[in-house]
Amino acid sequence: MEPLTYAAAGVDVEAGDRAVELMKAAVARTHGPEVLGGVGGFAGLFDLSLVKDYRRPLLAASTDGVGTKVAVAQALDRHDTIGLDLVAMVVDDIVVCGAKPLVLTDYIACGRVVPERIAAVVAGIAKGCELAGCALVGGETAEHPGLLEPEEYDVAGAAFGVVDADDLLGPDRVRPGDAVLALASSGLHANGYSLVRRVFGRVGWGYQRHVEELGRTLGEELLEPTRIYAADVLDLAGVLGPGLHAVSHVTGGGLAANLARVLPADLHAVVDRGTWRPGPVFELVARLGGVPRADLERTLNLGVGMVAVVGADRAGESVERLASRGVDAWVLGTVAEGAVPAGGDVVSGAKGVQGGVVVTVGEHAR
Repeated sequence: MEPLTYAAAGVDVEAGDRAVELMKAAVARTHGPEVLGGVGGFAGLFDLSLVKDYRRPLLAASTDGVGTKVAVAQALDRHDTIGLDLVAMVVDDIVVCGAKPLVLTDYIACGRVVPERIAAVVAGIAKGCELAGCALVGGETAEHPGLLEPEEYDVAGAAFGVVDADDLLGPDRVRPGDAVLALASSGLHANGYSLVRRVFGRVGWGYQRHVEELGRTLGEELLEPTRIYAADVLDLAGVLGPGLHAVSHVTGGGLAANLARVLPADLHAVVDRGTWRPGPVFELVARLGGVPRADLERTLNLGVGMVAVVGADRAGESVERLASRGVDAWVLGTVAEGAVPAGGDVVSGAKGVQGGVVVTVGEHAR
């Protein structure tokens, strides 16, 4: 019987080493003087001396992946954008409470290590970290032959940040009369792809198909990276100070359910569909799939990637500030107390959070 090696079992250690060499430069660009050591250590080290300037520093942490969007990247053999999605999904959960992202680590599981492919994924992660202002301090690439097919992979990440307790955003700061602002998404982001892929697959639309309504191929649209809002939200917090009350990241569950999570239980928000028109990709999913509106609204972001709750007197200033940073924003609705108005679609409670109520009214602009 021939000796059985690790390589014969499907794990190529040398390919993993080559992948690390290819990604080193991209990772290093995310490092400032706070990062100690380089790529390849057992643990990433970050100098936390900065927290000495905080009165009561709170550690914020988040972990996530990008769901079945990776299936589109694999089908198109394009891997340089999926890392941006990963960064967005974790750092923008952290910034919701007002925390500044400091460090991120990633995990890539694959059926076979292709160094160039892994390096492309990590290059996207590093670019996302630069946009978010955090350091990529570590990661792991695991080869899982027999569990994943050779061309398959999945990605996950964890991010950590810090916020002073005095600056913590959330339901406690929200008041009746507050304005609810929408921050435009860059597209589908990284939620609902199981539905989206099923819709386009059922009507036989391939990823190389040019779609007139989109102005590009379907694959290009589906791989549009998730917008990373972290730096924009932190800038807004710096400008508004106590005038910024709460922020919600619109991911799984949709706009209403995620907004409800950052409202106090005794208040409700009324948001008006008439204030915006979802992009063409959302309209295509609805039309081609015959997807009911209720299902669309609890699955996709429909053009709103982040929501900010601000004092009513700061709404105009906030919209202008975000526009100056290239983020389209608008007043979506208001926060109120008392009886929940009839005639709208009501959402309350999501992901174990018994927050406020969101009432969605009207019809989207045409």
